[in-house]
Amino acid sequence: MDAINEMTTSARIRELASQGLETAEIARQLGIRYQHVYNVLKASRTSPTPTVKQKRVAPSTTTKPPLPLSVLTEGGFAFAGRWMFSPTEELVVDVPLPKEVGVYTFVKHGFALYVGVATMGISKRLYFYGRPGTSQRTSKRLNALIKGELLASGSIDIYVAIPPDLEWNGLPIHGSAGLELGLIKKYALPWNMRSAG
Repeated sequence: MDAINEMTTSARIRELASQGLETAEIARQLGIRYQHVYNVLKASRTSPTPTVKQKRVAPSTTTKPPLPLSVLTEGGFAFAGRWMFSPTEELVVDVPLPKEVGVYTFVKHGFALYVGVATMGISKRLYFYGRPGTSQRTSKRLNALIKGELLASGSIDIYVAIPPDLEWNGLPIHGSAGLELGLIKKYALPWNMRSAG
């Protein structure tokens, strides 16, 4: 008799869950423990609906503007080179890049696609975009994006800035990291994953 009641209770739990009721509400309606409802739903591979209410976040009404090349050059960025394919189809820059720590941006059709900080030096950082290691997810992602754009339309320019480090109340401020973060927060940069937030 208990097995029949158990099957009936389990069937009722699954039915109420399919109607969209939360786990806690099912337990209240059937007069049984929350954990029992949860276990039945989990065993039947029906995702238990959480009882924690999620806050609804209103969609952002403000959208970030794109970052025009004119803003970059007025702010001190200078043309440093251009991405291209080597004769062996590797991704390379057409001229030697600065070895200093700084900020770099990839520009196409007068707008920045990506902004990054090179704490190891601009030349070395961009080298890894051309030859990413197996564990370098960002370098591999950017390598694919750059190659795709070059195949589609021909060129991507590189602009760089080497801002000074600063100090605030006796504490050090990394100028390049601050500039990169500021640009990412203010402008829509399609290749920067952090720019979307």
